[in-house]
Amino acid sequence: MTLSSSGPPLDLNRLLEVLTRNEVDFVVVGGSAAGFLGASRLTEDADCVVRRERANLERLASALRELHARLRVARMSDEEAKALPVKVDGMMLETTGNSTWTTDAGPVDVLADLKDFEGRSVPYEDLLTRSMIVRGDGFVVHVASVDDIIAAKTFANRDKDRDPHGKVGW
Repeated sequence: MTLSSSGPPLDLNRLLEVLTRNEVDFVVVGGSAAGFLGASRLTEDADCVVRRERANLERLASALRELHARLRVARMSDEEAKALPVKVDGMMLETTGNSTWTTDAGPVDVLADLKDFEGRSVPYEDLLTRSMIVRGDGFVVHVASVDDIIAAKTFANRDKDRDPHGKVGW
């Protein structure tokens, strides 16, 4: 299922600055994390695994509201998504687990965990212990380790995560 691609393009610096300023506990994963670690492949969205505690989810909700977040829904335009009656708060985020959003800073996926090579859940706390700190323009974030990124991308087994020789690569 393809998610709607309408809406603003990714402004990773702005997105990370808002999350950081709102004191959200998260680890950058996926293509954005791979980019911080030297990958040359571009990504169109940001992915982050967040601490699943209510106070943190409330801070995340505040950041998402600041960015005018709306759900990113398959076959629905950004304008249609803006009209959905979605209340962005900690309780909503707690019950959804994973969610995909379009924001004024571009698309962001909020994840409850990452998967390892066998598909087992790797929560925020485990990712954090192996993460590295990256400083940017207006933000300091934790970025998932190369091993965690490769494991998740290998498990996902998507064409976009493989090089021309069929190996996970970026």
